[in-house]
Amino acid sequence: MKNRLKVLRAERDWSQQDLADKLGVSRQSVNAIETGRYDPSLPLAFRLADIFAMRIEEIFQREKGE
Repeated sequence: MKNRLKVLRAERDWSQQDLADKLGVSRQSVNAIETGRYDPSLPLAFRLADIFAMRIEEIFQREKGE
């Protein structure tokens, strides 16, 4: 799954740790989501959407074949 987290963070000048603190997860979790090594749970995806005031679909996109 592709996502726009890195760009969204940069637009707000947030570090991975800043976002992790807002989400209540580790910095490593944020890194794993950003790099596509981990797909977030639905509750975590909703928290991300709330933090960025966006719909989940605006943050995450399916890759072809998924």
